[in-house]
Amino acid sequence: MDEKPSARRGPDVCSLRYGLAVVMHLSNLSMITQRVSLSIAIIAMVNGTQQPAPANASADRPLQDPSGPIGEFHAGSSVYAWSPETQGILFSSISYGILLTLIPSGYLAGIFGAKHMLGAGLLASSLLSLCTPLAADLGVSLVMVIRVAQGMAQGMAWTGQFTIWAKWAPPLERSKLTSIAGSGAALGSSLILCVGGLISQALGWPFIFYIFGGLGCVCCLLWFTVIYDDPMGHPCISLREQEHIVSSLAQQPTSPRRSVPLKAMARCLPLWAIFSGFFSHFWLCTVIVTYLPFVAASTCTVLGGQLADFLLSRDLLGLLTVRKLFSALGLLLPSLCAVALPFVASSYMTTVVLLILIPGTSNLCDSGFIINTLDIAPRYASFLMGISRGFGLLAGIISSTATGFLISQDSASGWRHVFFLAAAVNLFGLVFYLTFGRAELQDWAKERTLTRL
Repeated sequence: MDEKPSARRGPDVCSLRYGLAVVMHLSNLSMITQRVSLSIAIIAMVNGTQQPAPANASADRPLQDPSGPIGEFHAGSSVYAWSPETQGILFSSISYGILLTLIPSGYLAGIFGAKHMLGAGLLASSLLSLCTPLAADLGVSLVMVIRVAQGMAQGMAWTGQFTIWAKWAPPLERSKLTSIAGSGAALGSSLILCVGGLISQALGWPFIFYIFGGLGCVCCLLWFTVIYDDPMGHPCISLREQEHIVSSLAQQPTSPRRSVPLKAMARCLPLWAIFSGFFSHFWLCTVIVTYLPFVAASTCTVLGGQLADFLLSRDLLGLLTVRKLFSALGLLLPSLCAVALPFVASSYMTTVVLLILIPGTSNLCDSGFIINTLDIAPRYASFLMGISRGFGLLAGIISSTATGFLISQDSASGWRHVFFLAAAVNLFGLVFYLTFGRAELQDWAKERTLTRL
């Protein structure tokens, strides 16, 4: 059934719910900058122009060479003898931490509320970022521990956001609100890639962690001030906006749930369609890592959300049609660009344009299957988002491994095979979602009413 939500409207951009979206946008921006900080700072932390470490030097201890380039900019910054293998472990350790808390935090946020759990995750991640330079001086093992703990904190903060939107986002505004909030991650990636090197050069690499860790602490103050789990409990919300949100979600079950219908979820094809979409989406996104695409991704995320809700509010398309349309655009268009890349390698400008379009068009999925759990199971949205992101991280791991294998076989044709494989995975996810995707509330997600005799 292709449902069309009620077109009743409330206060728009100046409303409190849009303030929540902006705060989440800033929070997501700060978290992604903290996640990427080490990737930028590592260039100065293990500066290759430094003199080689003595044979008996410990990899945990810093090397000081004030006469080197880093010393010219910031004499107090340490340089470490970390091997490439050690650096790889440091980069991946935060992902392992995220995996540990994705699903549990989504479940707990649905029971106990997301405000305090997400706020605690953001605060912990920010404080750990501030402590990273000191930890590097104390030893690489401590840096690994901090990165894992930071990943666990960020896993808490990522998944529970849908618990808030299940109670704050009217059906006709879900795409807009979630896209504004989610675009902070893409914008944050672009921001730190643009300014991280400048900060390291001008102030020293520790200030990358200090600045973005401090930004996260500021976002925590906004979070605990502005964010509330339920519009009914917010002290600053207007009566008109409160009535608009509550009335638009009147038919949606939102009471806390203690048990999760795992068997019913495992048999639910519309849910597996969402998982397949996440897997396909993250597979290709893992391959594209330059900073210009993140600007395009952030822009397309917001514009896609605006267009999706415009189509719904004007009754031009039904909810299921909108979800499948934006999923198709977000999976098909980047696949076509990826397939075209090997054939335009001789044209620098065309290659750059395609590399920008791939993640840009890919983020149109944010108005498709990525928020589909809010349609089919709002009571379990954060729990299901944790599982969905788990599929995404799994795709990233497999994609990275497959990419390395294909390129090692033949560097000339390896990248062509990489893009062809990514396009094939995207097309599989698209066909599966178009076939089994749904937008109506599932039976297992409905609230059960008990009648006492």
